[in-house]
Amino acid sequence: MNDRHPPLSAGVLLVLLALTALTAVRPAFAAEGMWPLTNLPTAQLQQRFGFNPSSQWIEHVQLASVRLAGGCSGSFVSASGLVLTNHHCVVDCLEGLSSPGHDLMATWFYAPTREQEPKCPAMEVEQLVEETNVTATVDRATQGKTGAAYTAAERAVSSKLESHCSGAHSDQWRCELVTLYDGGQYWLYKYRRYQDVRVVFAPTQQTAFFGGNPDNFNYPRYDWDMSVVRVYVDGKPAHTPAYFPVSSQGPTAGELVFTSGNPGSTERSFTMAQLEALRYPMLPDVLQSLSHYQGLLAAFAAESAHNAAISSGDRFFVDNSIKAINGMVAALNDQSQFSRKVDEEKELRAKIDADPKLRASTRGAWEAIAAAQRRSVETLLPYLMIVRQEGFRGKLFEIAMSLVVGAHERTLPDAKRFDGYRDADLPLIEQQMFSPAPIYPDYDSLRLADSMSTMRDLMGSDAPIAATLFAKKSPRQVAEEAVSGTRLADIQVRKALWKGGEQAIAASHDPMIVLAREVLPYYLDARNVYENDVKAPIEANTAKIARARFALYGTSIYPDATFTERLSYGVVEGWTKDGRKVAPFTNVAGLYQHARAYEPLNLESPWLAARGRLDPATHMDFVSSNDIVGGNSGSPVIDRDGRLVGLIFDGNLPSIGGAFWYDESVNRAVAVDSAVLLAALKDVYHAQALVTELTNGS
Repeated sequence: MNDRHPPLSAGVLLVLLALTALTAVRPAFAAEGMWPLTNLPTAQLQQRFGFNPSSQWIEHVQLASVRLAGGCSGSFVSASGLVLTNHHCVVDCLEGLSSPGHDLMATWFYAPTREQEPKCPAMEVEQLVEETNVTATVDRATQGKTGAAYTAAERAVSSKLESHCSGAHSDQWRCELVTLYDGGQYWLYKYRRYQDVRVVFAPTQQTAFFGGNPDNFNYPRYDWDMSVVRVYVDGKPAHTPAYFPVSSQGPTAGELVFTSGNPGSTERSFTMAQLEALRYPMLPDVLQSLSHYQGLLAAFAAESAHNAAISSGDRFFVDNSIKAINGMVAALNDQSQFSRKVDEEKELRAKIDADPKLRASTRGAWEAIAAAQRRSVETLLPYLMIVRQEGFRGKLFEIAMSLVVGAHERTLPDAKRFDGYRDADLPLIEQQMFSPAPIYPDYDSLRLADSMSTMRDLMGSDAPIAATLFAKKSPRQVAEEAVSGTRLADIQVRKALWKGGEQAIAASHDPMIVLAREVLPYYLDARNVYENDVKAPIEANTAKIARARFALYGTSIYPDATFTERLSYGVVEGWTKDGRKVAPFTNVAGLYQHARAYEPLNLESPWLAARGRLDPATHMDFVSSNDIVGGNSGSPVIDRDGRLVGLIFDGNLPSIGGAFWYDESVNRAVAVDSAVLLAALKDVYHAQALVTELTNGS
């Protein structure tokens, strides 16, 4: 569950998920579903729990919930812009604010006054304020098109809608065309964007990830994965009247609770061709690549305390990604669940075939998706290595490539640019590119050299990109010369290149810019192949199936996750594991019993000192049947009165299969209990001013 970016550290997993499209087949039952706030299952809630959310309740939940642009969720918890999220969701910020001798990953931080709250180098918080159904507009623009024609039409209509929505104030507003129900609906979402984000409180990584990788995705848990930031406008704390007051009691067993967050991506509606490709070869290949990277990072960290500190965030995320993907592979190899997916697809196709009109409208769609899926497998390696930069790891190259691709794309009309480089995206790109976060040349050189060597090994020495880059020098030599000679660590140099555009890029002799310029043609080719040969035919044919599905089910089903705001409901309850009942709550007494004198189960001194002050019966973590996936990290758990009673930070092992299906009997979300959130702030860290703001709302 632990998300650091919308998806994996190197973007691997989300890339895989983006390579395939979705075709929903059945209505949801029980607590299943990540529902758009515009289409909540009110009848189910009323029938099962006697709860019917009012329009005011729904609006409040929407405005009090936020999305972190890096791939997590959060919520306003005071009227003065205070945002609660997970520690692992602010790692980039904490690393960016760290310096030699001042490591915010290893030392907890608290700003007792607002004047002491430091600004994150590059962090954006987004609040969804408006949704507009634009299905008819998009259908008119794309209907009957495929391949490059579909791509061009989709880009054009998306650009037009988003540009008109944000107007001349893209620094304040972010507009996004969102596909729901696999093309059954298209919505235009408008977000209030906050780019002045400052840290208020953060524990150490040791406390936030207590138990480490052995405990990750397991339960019982005794984790305190939380951090607090504040958003500012014009140098002052933002006024945020819609917020969730934090409960000092937490939830009770059997209680109805909700999570409001931004689940990243689910594949519950994939065709069997798509699921089979994920099962093999896609996910196993990614595991092999990540395992190699894990070994490189571990060896680097073992060399010194400094190396361990600067690589801690990456190591945490790679470890988490490997465990998550292993869980997905295991889920896809669960024959009983996989057979159920086969039956669901057969049922949908049978219903469509029984209706002559629907049969005609979807003729050839499944076959076209399967063909595009085969093409995605063929093109996956260059796409991952070049477009997603798995073959070019390192901060300096990332900056160089953003400068080079950005210069190229900005010569094009907005409607013809790749996603991520439109005018609406530029404020976030600039914020990240001009971040004052420290860069470590030795670490960059190691990662760039290793990833380029891996790319050459996988693609072959005779691959055009390898022949171009390594004709005279080895990957290590290329990396070392580019890193040692570049001036991109200087923010002013970056700004000059960005402002100078394509002319400045073409004239630059900076070796990292030269390297990125050499990569650019291969980047454009690989991305265009993906956009036209894979993404476009899958989207076009998925839309055909989606319209047929809509004719059968309408909005009685929920759409797959799209990293947009959703609400799930569930109850606080455990589950049965290996014939034994797992209790829903852990407590402070269990934390101290679980602790050891060695990593990763060692408690830090503030917690050891506070043992006599903390009530041992205070709930620590809890599980609920809420339906969540990656992207929900940092989501608030709220009760029917809109009080925050928990903070999502993980799921149990069965929940990893939630990417493909939901099983209410075993899928569980894991949250920090609000009772221990407040108790630890008060009795462990003595952050009384923060406790007062969380409980009083101002």
